[in-house]
Amino acid sequence: MTLAEIAEALGGRLHAADPDALVTRPLEFDSRHCEPGGLFLALTGEHVDGHDFVDTAIANGAVAAIVTREVDAACIVVADGLAALATLATVVSRRLQARIVGITGSSGKTSTKDLVAQLLSRLGPTVAPPGSFNNELGHPYTVLLADEQTRFLVLENSARGIGHIRYLTGIARPGIAVELNVGSAHLGEFGSRQAIAQAKGELVEALPAAADGGVAILNADDPFVAAMAERTAARVVTYGESNDVDVRADHVVLDDLGRAAFMLNYAQQSAPVVLRLVGGHHVGNALAAAAVALECGMPFPAVAEALSEARAISRWRMELTERDDGVLIINDAYNANPESMRAALKALASVARARRATGGRSFAVLGPMAELGADGPAEHDAIGRLAVRLDVSQLIAVGEQARPIQHGAALEGSWDGESRWVPDVAAAIALLRELLRPGDVVLVKASRAASLERVALAIAEDATGLPTSDGEEGTA
Repeated sequence: MTLAEIAEALGGRLHAADPDALVTRPLEFDSRHCEPGGLFLALTGEHVDGHDFVDTAIANGAVAAIVTREVDAACIVVADGLAALATLATVVSRRLQARIVGITGSSGKTSTKDLVAQLLSRLGPTVAPPGSFNNELGHPYTVLLADEQTRFLVLENSARGIGHIRYLTGIARPGIAVELNVGSAHLGEFGSRQAIAQAKGELVEALPAAADGGVAILNADDPFVAAMAERTAARVVTYGESNDVDVRADHVVLDDLGRAAFMLNYAQQSAPVVLRLVGGHHVGNALAAAAVALECGMPFPAVAEALSEARAISRWRMELTERDDGVLIINDAYNANPESMRAALKALASVARARRATGGRSFAVLGPMAELGADGPAEHDAIGRLAVRLDVSQLIAVGEQARPIQHGAALEGSWDGESRWVPDVAAAIALLRELLRPGDVVLVKASRAASLERVALAIAEDATGLPTSDGEEGTA
């Protein structure tokens, strides 16, 4: 698009810019990432004002900047930067020939997105969000990474309230929608699981009718998700581990690193899948990705093969590092909610069982789960109790908001030092350095604000990391 076309679409005003200048590269809101032919969006944040970096963006090759106040450089002046971003992404999405896949759920969105993108990239050029770009900034930003060559556009759709997903689907309407689960994430903001389900279901409501190619891929093992079949005119495809679904997993087993193997079943066809991702909860994510790929035309044997070869892409999500003394660290500190916390603890227990014969112990280093509202104390208490029932050798709760985790563990029967509370990251690192010995396995998990990845990174650096079975330094 030319700057004149973009300005017209945004209802903006050109200043010191060539109206015929062509934008050929993606929009960026970090001036350091701007490329020749790109566009810079100057956002004003709490601590940083993007207008101060317009010169850097132009120096790096940006054709112009989208600004909310006039600057001494080529720019398009608009009233609202985020609104301009959404408008531009809407215009671009209408021009794309790509098949758009939307993914939502209380947990697992990013891991599933990574799987879907890896599978679809075998069929053609695929664009997906970097990391967890899934809100009113990251979602339209991802749309603007696509171009006329893009065959598949994979988008995460997050919500912190009713109407949020409806807003995002107005920017880029999906042709395929994946509903993973309805859990407790953001329960404090929504107030109930029913409200979360209402918000998540906005994704399938946005789909075209079945006659127009709309496909809703639903987790039949989650009753809140299964009920969404009544809220869409699209064709429904189900997945799960029960017998009456379209895409099914059975004979699920976990290896010594907690990675799942299972039989993938679809339309009277079966094939083995051996995941490289850690945790049995990834079976559901893999089934959802398989359903998307099958709907997009990937042959069934190729789907099973691609799932077995798919790798963890986004950081700090069940990321493995093995030290040269045999200590294994599971860094799952990117985010946490009750469902993902339980899944991670079960994965820890599975890995620890394989190491127990050689004296290895299990450590769960857990921080607070955010945005649970009035249910927060009870949910944290329940996690502490689960750690005891799973026979975790040592529970370390980190931070004031995580005290109920240690309290729950103590009430469940952890009386002899198996559970401890520490005030901060530094104290957790110091305690682990005192306690860890060769062969132990450590899970680190909390909501993003706790920054507990610093614990995992610090203890990983205490000894040289060894390649995991994937052949890559520190990740599997």
